[in-house]
Amino acid sequence: MSAAGRPVRAVLFDWGGTLTPWHTVEPAEAWRACGLGDDAAARLHAAEDAIWARGRETRRSGTLEEVFATAGVPAGPAELARYHAWWEEHTYTDPDVRPLFTALRERGIRVGVLSNTLWPRAEHERVFRRDGVLDLIDAAVYTSEIAWMKPHPEAFRAALAAVGGIDPAAAVFVGDRPWDDVAGAQGVGMRAVLVPHSTIPAEQQRPVSGSPDAVVHRLADLLPIVDAWR
Repeated sequence: MSAAGRPVRAVLFDWGGTLTPWHTVEPAEAWRACGLGDDAAARLHAAEDAIWARGRETRRSGTLEEVFATAGVPAGPAELARYHAWWEEHTYTDPDVRPLFTALRERGIRVGVLSNTLWPRAEHERVFRRDGVLDLIDAAVYTSEIAWMKPHPEAFRAALAAVGGIDPAAAVFVGDRPWDDVAGAQGVGMRAVLVPHSTIPAEQQRPVSGSPDAVVHRLADLLPIVDAWR
């Protein structure tokens, strides 16, 4: 049976630009907020850019610790706290998320997250807890904890395993990036839904053939699509 004919048992979501609406920001400002000085901030920004560029070319993941090590900049809890505090206003969860996650779970559908991120799990969980949705997430995979990032197939397989070993044909991925999210998910046999409200920088885009299985312009519009697929 093809994915199109399989009932949905799990819906997995991207984080930035999907569960958290896209914000156009200047990441260099986050590094300046650490309070380590302009030279250190410039080195940290360059190291972060290099790690993300490597990921786009090789699909290898990275961590915040790697950013600091690559930049040759030591940092303690106070500096990291100031860094994350700068991001606070840019990480609020879309108001549609709690009612959507609740409705999915009421239908017996597992809810998961798969995020390309340098941040540790604890910081993501703090954000989800702050916004009152952590209790509705069955499992989450953050690429800072695994070797690969989207669109590598192993990133999606890790997320499918985390939500209970769901068959890709019975799972849906929802994200804002045609290459990382849509093409990556479809590449392992999942259905993919695009949320096209992010302004993705040109250097982060890659050519994509094919099209998503569905497009929604707000997360609240996802439930009727999933119900139709059930």
